[in-house]
Amino acid sequence: MAMKGSRMPISPYLRWLRNHVGRDLVLMPGVTGIVTDQEGRILLVEDISTGWWALPGGAIDPDERPADAIVREMREELGVEVEPTAVLGVFGGPELTVEYGNGDRVQYVTTVFACQVISGELTADGEELAQFRFTTPDEQAEMLVAPWVQHALTMIDTSAPGAWFDPPASSAGVIFPEPGLSYPAQER
Repeated sequence: MAMKGSRMPISPYLRWLRNHVGRDLVLMPGVTGIVTDQEGRILLVEDISTGWWALPGGAIDPDERPADAIVREMREELGVEVEPTAVLGVFGGPELTVEYGNGDRVQYVTTVFACQVISGELTADGEELAQFRFTTPDEQAEMLVAPWVQHALTMIDTSAPGAWFDPPASSAGVIFPEPGLSYPAQER
């Protein structure tokens, strides 16, 4: 099921791509940041258009490294400079599909970074984000948290030595998006 969202600011690259593909589904690389306070609470942001609470982040622009993208997104959305310190997870799939108010469809594959604020004071931009707050799991259970964020927060362990990712789905019964498109089976 696709999450509904309003129109977000669009990069020149995505505008160019939309001119070619219209409103059809576009696979988009993204980044997400997890910032914690001294009490270990996780920063969530409220999307101004949907009211959903999520982790801050956004799309990666062409020629932009993922770590640079999370630094840019945190500056644009929250007015802070961050230092990415670790990759905590990689998430994608149907849970990260968004249909914007104008009908554009995007499915994100997002790299989740642990981030440390190094300067600035947190301020919601008022364009994409209505507000922010540091939250505990109990508080998150009472909030309207985006389903993929709920999943990611359940799976990610900020103290783990490596990144987490959803394991591969069984290749049996996979339906490819275009008729006749197939991939050779891989032996395990």
